[in-house]
Amino acid sequence: MSGYPRIVVRPPGPKARELVKRDEACISPSYIRYYPLVIESGKDCILRDVDGNEYLDFNSGLACLNVGHRHPKVVNAIKNQCDRFLHYSNTDFYYREVVDLAEKLSEITPGRFEKKVCFGNSGAEAVEAAVKLSKWHTRKHRFIAFVGGFHGRTLGALSLTGSKLVQRRYFFPMLPGVTHVPYPYCYRCPFKLSYPECDYWCVDFIDELVLQSYVPPEEVVGIVFEPIQGEGGYIVPPPEYFQHLKKLADKYGFILIDDEIQSGTGRTGRWFAIEHWKVEPDIVCIAKAIASGLPLGATVARARLMDWERGSHASTFGGNPLSCVAALAVINVIKEERLLENAEKQGNYITKRLQDLKEECEIVGDVRGKGLMIGAEIVEDKETKSPGVDKVREIMMRCWKRGISIITCGASTLRIAPPLVITRELVDAGLEIMEDVIKEVEKEK
Repeated sequence: MSGYPRIVVRPPGPKARELVKRDEACISPSYIRYYPLVIESGKDCILRDVDGNEYLDFNSGLACLNVGHRHPKVVNAIKNQCDRFLHYSNTDFYYREVVDLAEKLSEITPGRFEKKVCFGNSGAEAVEAAVKLSKWHTRKHRFIAFVGGFHGRTLGALSLTGSKLVQRRYFFPMLPGVTHVPYPYCYRCPFKLSYPECDYWCVDFIDELVLQSYVPPEEVVGIVFEPIQGEGGYIVPPPEYFQHLKKLADKYGFILIDDEIQSGTGRTGRWFAIEHWKVEPDIVCIAKAIASGLPLGATVARARLMDWERGSHASTFGGNPLSCVAALAVINVIKEERLLENAEKQGNYITKRLQDLKEECEIVGDVRGKGLMIGAEIVEDKETKSPGVDKVREIMMRCWKRGISIITCGASTLRIAPPLVITRELVDAGLEIMEDVIKEVEKEK
């Protein structure tokens, strides 16, 4: 056995409770905080809290730590950069690190065409840059986005987000001109159809009803999408969906803006999830795992689109040298340690285990994912598919108390997203706990 997880004090322990109390007195209450896990340190796939408990990290710090905690090559790159210089704004001057990273991102993102890169500090900033760039280039102002999509909480990105009411409530008006359409959520098809008999009506709906009834296509900039919806429930589209969507975009000249903030940087066993569907987007938004948890966002676009003038967009800390060298190290580690292959290998194994569990358990309604981006949707029962909101929270909490740091997404989906460096031994240790907890919760219904 791996020897992990190790729970020595029933969580939350006394030190954790004390820090949570201090936090509540001075930190914004808008933060989510799934449970009172107070981190002291992390290494590879293991978290240690302030009371000495050690957990398996099955959420990778919200999908930011694809190469694990404190990978030595990432840490060394940051330390070496600290000995040189910490900041000198890339928006106003030049340094090598940002150019090296831009060249590397242009190499690994989909498409062999010429590209250019704009750097920011986060996923939301990457999306904001994509919105501004595409508006500048086209001189148009309407966007199509998806129900269930999550693109950030800054006001422009929030206008595209269609995930949860709490994220949008009381923030109207937002960026005008965004139309949300149903995402291909086959397990809960909003059109009450079934794949493949539906013949991709969800795409035809956009063309035949939306664009022909109330959104003039000549005013539309483009379509903003996640290849696999993250916050919305780890939802994977059917096999030919993106080919149909690209055909629609080509028909009207729409820009395809691919939000890979959670699904990119190797998470699905490809550098970027859209590669599973062999579609080349015009703009790719990158953040989260690219710099192993350091603040960095990147908007990679076809060079012909990036024609805006000096001063039209910038971010003082975008392309910070510490984040850039960390990102270069992340890319090298993924290549050298063959982590794309490991993500696919371990992901297939986890998916198979969960599919077997689905056949055994009435409350596991659906299992879906690619690589190490896997969702297990918890329901009240398979017949009604009623979301098991209370059940999934209970499963999450019990897993945490037994040493698995796992979180939820969508209405009632467990999201399984461990670091790409995870071993089969740790996978088995985590799955044994998860499976036991799910069976316990089902028996108590």
